[in-house]
Amino acid sequence: MVSKMSTLCYIEKDGKYLMLHRTVKENDVNKDKWIGVGGHFEHGESPEECLLREVKEETGYTLTSWKYRGLVTFVYGEDVVEYMSLYTADGFEGEPVPCDEGELEWIDKEKVWSLELWEGDKVFFRLLDEGREFFSLKLVYDENDVLRYAALDGKALELFDERNPDGTCTGRVKERGVAHREGALHATVHTWIVRPNEGSGYDVLLQKRSETKDSNPGCYDISSAGHVESGYDYPESAVRELEEELGIRACPEQLREVGTRRCGFEGEFYGQPFKDDELSRIYLYEEPVDIESLSLQEDEVSEVTWMDYAECREMILDESLKEFFPHCIYAEEFNMIGEALGILEQMEGMGKIAF
Repeated sequence: MVSKMSTLCYIEKDGKYLMLHRTVKENDVNKDKWIGVGGHFEHGESPEECLLREVKEETGYTLTSWKYRGLVTFVYGEDVVEYMSLYTADGFEGEPVPCDEGELEWIDKEKVWSLELWEGDKVFFRLLDEGREFFSLKLVYDENDVLRYAALDGKALELFDERNPDGTCTGRVKERGVAHREGALHATVHTWIVRPNEGSGYDVLLQKRSETKDSNPGCYDISSAGHVESGYDYPESAVRELEEELGIRACPEQLREVGTRRCGFEGEFYGQPFKDDELSRIYLYEEPVDIESLSLQEDEVSEVTWMDYAECREMILDESLKEFFPHCIYAEEFNMIGEALGILEQMEGMGKIAF
């Protein structure tokens, strides 16, 4: 097992980062990637001494103002661990010099996301953008440089397989926050819990999203929904979400598949951009459910309620009711549920349907 220690610094000026395009060394692990400036500790150096020396050597600048932002633990395969001290700097003096490891370029912070970056680097760029004062981030890569595990301050982060439009995996793995920052296509599961009634024929169970959710807090939503984590498939993810969010222990055989659709939106939450692009597999769960006995996941679901399908559909379609009935339900998906249950056909025959 090889352990290394290094520093990395992102120098800031006028809304830009000084980025190094590593193009020179053929056997460079960062070949063709864009990173900050920095390098490995020399014997006896402190993190700050390494920071100042590496910045001076690679850029010609002498830092006058910097901030220690995080400790990043990299694990590569089974043999290499690197502990990297991450800094940002907003003060420097001196004249720039050519770098013997690649080309230095000032890049607008928003444009950094379009560069060829390590997937894990995007995680700490997200944390920097969000103004995190200090963090400990662990990133584990396999021998093919694919991100396989990430943890922030000791808590595992969600990782998604990026998808092609046909549902196949691209081979890239994205951290949840990064996927929603970039708008990367990923897989989700949407499970609608229903029960027979004497109104339209069925009630649907709605959950109200927690006020702390990263998108659409406090809105009414699908009975149970969630992301398909990297390495997993749709049915097992739907079953997992039912148990985690509602305490319902189901098996894949109890789910009726309705279809798959691509959906998404763009918005802003907590001052940060949010882009959602999903391939959603939609299911019906028609087993008896007593909502009084459900165990709600507090950080995901604040409450649940039954609502008649036709009444709910009318409220979804009527934009003037959005303030009274805040929701993030896609009308097209709700129609798919109605078609699968035979409700829309019945309503159409009675002349009560509108699109």
